[in-house]
Amino acid sequence: MPFAGAKLAAVLGDALLVYRRDDRPDIPFPGLLDLPGGGREGSESPAACALRELAEEFGISIPADRIHYHQSYLLGDGVTVSHFLAVTLTEAEVAAVRFGDEGQDWALLPIADYIADADAVPRLRDWLAAYSGAPPSS
Repeated sequence: MPFAGAKLAAVLGDALLVYRRDDRPDIPFPGLLDLPGGGREGSESPAACALRELAEEFGISIPADRIHYHQSYLLGDGVTVSHFLAVTLTEAEVAAVRFGDEGQDWALLPIADYIADADAVPRLRDWLAAYSGAPPSS
């Protein structure tokens, strides 16, 4: 099925790798907390898209066989498909993060805190709740 992009829950224990988006009016979700990921390039797979974005945004390169969760979602326009994947990071990978030039800063945030945070991208809160078994955001 054709898709527009992919997002990745990169987790260490109960924490999630997040970043605060740039606060610019010309981008979606300005200033909100986001997850690694972005738009598809060429004919790449959802896994290749998400892992390329993780490498570009955080300097973490991992193989696709470490993906342990994959769900596709139809976005609000009723046409666009996005994929949500999850991987487990190691402490060494998090310690070696090289934050890219998109976004203001990054952090490890408990998954439950992201789901409850009004500053998090709304659909990602819901996707994380489905992934983690938590109740969806209100």
